[in-house]
Amino acid sequence: MPFQLYHLLAFVISGAVVLVSTPIVRRIGLQCGRVDVPGGRKVHTQPMVRLGGISIFLGTLISLLFVWWSGGFIDASGTHLSPTDEYEIWGVTLGGFAFFLIGLLDDLFGLSASSRLLMQAAIAAIAWHVGVSIDFLTIPFVGLVSLPVWISLPITIVWLVGMTNAINWIDGLDGLAAGVCGIAALIMLIVSLFMAQPAAALIAAALAGGCLSFLRYNFNPAKIFMGDGGSYFIGFTLAGVGVIGLIKSVTTVAVLLPYIILAVPILDMSAVILDRIRSGDSPFVADKRHLHHRLLKAGLSHRWAVLFIYALTLWAGSLAVAFAGIPTGFLCAAGATGLLTYTGWRVKQLSR
Repeated sequence: MPFQLYHLLAFVISGAVVLVSTPIVRRIGLQCGRVDVPGGRKVHTQPMVRLGGISIFLGTLISLLFVWWSGGFIDASGTHLSPTDEYEIWGVTLGGFAFFLIGLLDDLFGLSASSRLLMQAAIAAIAWHVGVSIDFLTIPFVGLVSLPVWISLPITIVWLVGMTNAINWIDGLDGLAAGVCGIAALIMLIVSLFMAQPAAALIAAALAGGCLSFLRYNFNPAKIFMGDGGSYFIGFTLAGVGVIGLIKSVTTVAVLLPYIILAVPILDMSAVILDRIRSGDSPFVADKRHLHHRLLKAGLSHRWAVLFIYALTLWAGSLAVAFAGIPTGFLCAAGATGLLTYTGWRVKQLSR
């Protein structure tokens, strides 16, 4: 069987598991009273189960296990993936599981910000040790620079932990994080396959299937939230895929691609932190300065705010496809630019 079909299989199985398991998780959450109560900066108006991340994690894990069991850990030549590649797949998956557990503990019992960050940094350091590491940086006018261990470790930790929390921070509207991450994972799947990185592509395929299927229950009006467990798992997994599939590629363009694909959550987080610091506030205290909050304040409906950010994410992803050198990349970028232009025009009309 062509190796691309195993990626399709991972996508389909993950999506099917999420579609079947999410209602079960929701029912259990309601019976146990594990709900998110409205109030404060939250935009929902009724108690919501916030354990949907369990379904997304199960979908991703089960699909990868099935592909592995069926002999689908192969490259374009039909050769089994090297031990290093296979090790990286499970390194990202198990690291995502550990981040998922941190988020789940926070969902169930509540954790302090400092304890969450400490545990996240420790797990990211372990992931670096097993090969999920940033070994190169692109410096303007210099190009690719190989990093010594004492620089590689902190940069990897900052990327993995920072990206995880960036995804967690955008999880503020029904369907927003799941849709943005589903789009980003699909782009990573396409680019990783083109860059001959089948291991990263497999994880991206499984994650994309889970995230997009979760929208069946999470898009406005949502029936369930993914919770911190879900956003932490997705954030770490996307960051990990970027490391093992693209940043490890020894080309200047490939190193930049994860930052382009994930530009929306990265820039949103950066802008919010800078704005808080400029205002004399703690950068880690939650407020309503995120892009989705600003769109709602401008008069957009919940759905249109989410759809606009989807279009923005797709546009950034299309630029990555074009920069990667994929033959139809610039055509995709042109189409995404047209979609973003139309969506922006609609947003402008609706916010008047």
